[in-house]
Amino acid sequence: MPGCSSEGPSAIECRQIADLLGDYLDGSLPRETRELIDFHIDGCAPCVAFVNTYRGTMDATRRLAEVPIPSELKKRLLAVLKSTAPPQSRT
Repeated sequence: MPGCSSEGPSAIECRQIADLLGDYLDGSLPRETRELIDFHIDGCAPCVAFVNTYRGTMDATRRLAEVPIPSELKKRLLAVLKSTAPPQSRT
């Protein structure tokens, strides 16, 4: 994240936070990693904004209604996926 600075031997960088954010928010990171992220976020306004935006996006997607895929679209999508899939080896 631009405008962020982390210092110290156990510093975590903004791009690392972006890579770990899903695991951070769902609580699946080890305690030590989560604490490093918490410490970083406390002092980094761009990361705070990024985390808040990510949370907002996740909340919004959870509220979306599930819409069934029309059967014709599903058939066409499967045909495209099959035609672009790498050949499977037979062992």
